[in-house]
Amino acid sequence: MSRDLRKYAQDTSIQLGVGAFLLLFIVGDGLIYLIYGKGAAMMGLLCLLAGVAPVVVIAVFMILLNWIVKRANRD
Repeated sequence: MSRDLRKYAQDTSIQLGVGAFLLLFIVGDGLIYLIYGKGAAMMGLLCLLAGVAPVVVIAVFMILLNWIVKRANRD
């Protein structure tokens, strides 16, 4: 039985990234809500989304580039 360590590393990286975002949004914004209230939590959520937007745009761009390259190298 062989192991695909690259696939395992990729899956682990994705899980860590998703976990970090969930921790940031749920715990971070939840603490803002508990300490400062609903208005501050909404502003915190808006700021978190504005900060994550460039990361998401770059990730989508890289995935798109990867898809294009794989499609072009089929021959």
